[in-house]
Amino acid sequence: MNLHTLPTPSSNRYSLEILQDEARQLVDRGTVSRHQPIYILCEYIPAREWVGIECELERCDYLLRDRIGDLLGSECWNND
Repeated sequence: MNLHTLPTPSSNRYSLEILQDEARQLVDRGTVSRHQPIYILCEYIPAREWVGIECELERCDYLLRDRIGDLLGSECWNND
């Protein structure tokens, strides 16, 4: 096995911002709710990416049982 082809934590395709954007799109489409736990997102993200996502979430102090709304944070509304 060539060690140069092994993924490293720094080669993670998913940054927290990308994960937040994907989660926001799923919420906007009504596919998931802001009240569901973050781990529900694993159904919509390729399994090969999920380990990296878990590492990124842990690095940013999120737990898989936290709500998707916590991951998204506050949102501004245009019609307020």
